[in-house]
Amino acid sequence: MKRKLRAMSERRIGRLFFALALVLAASTVASVATAERLTIATLAPKQSAWGNVFSAWSKAVKKRTDGKLELTFYWNGSQGAGATVVSKLRSGQIDGCTLGADGLGLIHRPVLALQMPGVFTSWASIDRATEALYPEFRQAFEKQGFYLSSIGDVGRARTLSKGKAIRSPADLRNMKPFSPRKGVVAPVVASVLGVTPVRVGIPEILPSLSAGRINVLTAPALAAEQLQWAVHLDHIGSDVAGIAVGAMVMSAARLNALPADVVEMMQRTGKRAGKILRRRVRKMDDEAYQRLSKRMTTVTLTSAERAVWDAKFAEVRRQLGQRVFTSRLVSRIEQLGGI
Repeated sequence: MKRKLRAMSERRIGRLFFALALVLAASTVASVATAERLTIATLAPKQSAWGNVFSAWSKAVKKRTDGKLELTFYWNGSQGAGATVVSKLRSGQIDGCTLGADGLGLIHRPVLALQMPGVFTSWASIDRATEALYPEFRQAFEKQGFYLSSIGDVGRARTLSKGKAIRSPADLRNMKPFSPRKGVVAPVVASVLGVTPVRVGIPEILPSLSAGRINVLTAPALAAEQLQWAVHLDHIGSDVAGIAVGAMVMSAARLNALPADVVEMMQRTGKRAGKILRRRVRKMDDEAYQRLSKRMTTVTLTSAERAVWDAKFAEVRRQLGQRVFTSRLVSRIEQLGGI
């Protein structure tokens, strides 16, 4: 009799543990099912400075939200660039993307004013401008259904060329300078400088350099190095024409569909990642320039040569204030840049 009672008790305990296991399994499945995933497109290679920080941020988000949110990055421009990713963001095919100034300008044109030539040459000057203008930019993006992260750096833009030093606008004649396929600032620059640029998309720069279709471009040393553009060029300018900026843009509707605490954690860790990235990019951009200047012929403009470029850039900004931006915005940008 005792053996029978003990056997019945063991069977009940076994059924209890089996039921408990089913409950735990069901709750685990439910937890996995409710995990959210945000897809983000970027031109950055996974192993680049940007890619390393984005990967670390993705891990932090997953950990801090207890697996409720995962960030999935599409690297190397696999989703396209500029207008293509902005279109995918608008249609909901992706949840976010990193954009340079040209891409940001497709959403809110005044952001492009930060890329007017000859205004920002130091980190302090671009910091002053982005801090002053970010609240207005963020509000403008929100009106169009987007969340704008803090504006970060891509690097200090310098002129790189092959076979010839670029000291004056006249040196660009008979050369093949790169210009973005789409944009509103570049055509004005080309017109004022009197050149006919080769207009291609960012992902097309490397094959165009390799094929000899492009032999001049203005870009940060870090970007030129990590995107493998620099291996096709042999001159680099020490003078800075401007500072390239970028930012991450997310779908506001997609974020609003997530739990508030999850979004708050993502944004908090994102701000921290942005600060780390800014410090790292600036240091690495300076280091990249030092490396390239040792391998390439370094071109340092004389005071007279710099004055010629300054005059041309001033004319570019004047025309942009008449044709692309308001004269008030141009004046404000120049003031923030200390001009």
